[in-house]
Amino acid sequence: MRKILTLLSLPLLLSVLLLSFTACGEKEEGDAPTSDTIVLNVYNWGEYISDGSFGSYDTNAEFEKYCKEVLGKNVKVVYTTYATNEDMYAKIKSGAGTYDIIIPSDYMIDKMREEGELYAFDPATSIPNYQYVQNTYKNLFYDPENLYSVPYTYGKVGIIYNKTMIDEEDLSKIEAGEGSWDLLFNEKYKGKILQFNNPRDAFATAMFYLGLNINSANKADWEKALKLLSEQKALVQGYVSDEIFNKMTSGSAAIATYYAGDYLIMVEENENLGFYYPKEGTNEFVDAMCIPKDAKQKELAVEYINFMLSEEAAIANATYICYGSPNTLVLESEEYADEMGEEAMAVLYGQAENPYPFDPMYHGMTGGEMGEAGIQALMNGYWESLKTENAIELWVHITSALIVGGVLAYAIYSLYVKKKHSRFYRKREGTKENDKKA
Repeated sequence: MRKILTLLSLPLLLSVLLLSFTACGEKEEGDAPTSDTIVLNVYNWGEYISDGSFGSYDTNAEFEKYCKEVLGKNVKVVYTTYATNEDMYAKIKSGAGTYDIIIPSDYMIDKMREEGELYAFDPATSIPNYQYVQNTYKNLFYDPENLYSVPYTYGKVGIIYNKTMIDEEDLSKIEAGEGSWDLLFNEKYKGKILQFNNPRDAFATAMFYLGLNINSANKADWEKALKLLSEQKALVQGYVSDEIFNKMTSGSAAIATYYAGDYLIMVEENENLGFYYPKEGTNEFVDAMCIPKDAKQKELAVEYINFMLSEEAAIANATYICYGSPNTLVLESEEYADEMGEEAMAVLYGQAENPYPFDPMYHGMTGGEMGEAGIQALMNGYWESLKTENAIELWVHITSALIVGGVLAYAIYSLYVKKKHSRFYRKREGTKENDKKA
């Protein structure tokens, strides 16, 4: 399984840096694009591909090698990352970046498909390795005709907690299978809680806890969720994405809601961490490989997706990122199961001896009315108000403090000037009196 670079020991990090400086000026053959190089721009989540670090399989380098040896093409993969679906969407929509491959989550694929932002490439006819994708992850709400996407990973959201920072009462509930979303909204853990830094997942935590439909078209439901998130804000240490790794592994936070696969990374660095799926239910998500409509290398993008479904690449990526794989080549691999271990297989697939599919009760976030632009806009608007309300209040407090401070400073200054003038006046009058006496 992968490790997190930021958690490297200092000596190892210094060694890596020393090697980097030593290698300055040296250029490996094929590193730099030449006149006949085809550039493939891949835009993906951070820490979401086996990239050669720590001796792992280097997916993009192997694809470049495949292109040269099998396709007879000189290809350079330019790989960049984003933190949230919304960040990726904004960049694509604004035209600020042009990419050939993107890997959004289900609800964002649904949105982009409806808005005509995706290229239809019909995986069933254009991608031979598509046969290895489980039928469970075909014809889903975000791509009902299987024209725009190929599933990459899937998973569920749960609660990550530090066993040494949670009291006995809550630990007992978790061990008894009664772990709740309540832990995320409990005042006992004020300042030790981490919440998602994206609206879809953050609102889902509140709606599951309140027993509301996370795809509700009822404005009142979203207002109830907003109220709970607003109350929670005073308890939250921070809204996080990838920062969760350092915060939870270092013990600077006690509780976080995040994706099951990421817990499996964190527990390698901190054995005091635990994980559970809340009893009120949670959502299953699918992230899938797509091609934007404005992609410059559509045919090569199709080749890339097919390569990602091949056995070696699929197993390497599933092992490295620790998310559930919809690829039967992965699920039927004894090597993969052994490498992941019993706990990981249980967390990702329900139970080690029956690795797929997921329990249907967790198919909560299935789009529904959330595909409607009005509800999507409502959620985003509420999220912005939630994230900015404290900033506005802080600005008001700062402004008020500055005004009060200014008034006090002026009053003190005026008093000082008056006293100074008074002393000067008395001194001057005293001088005049002395002159008269003289």
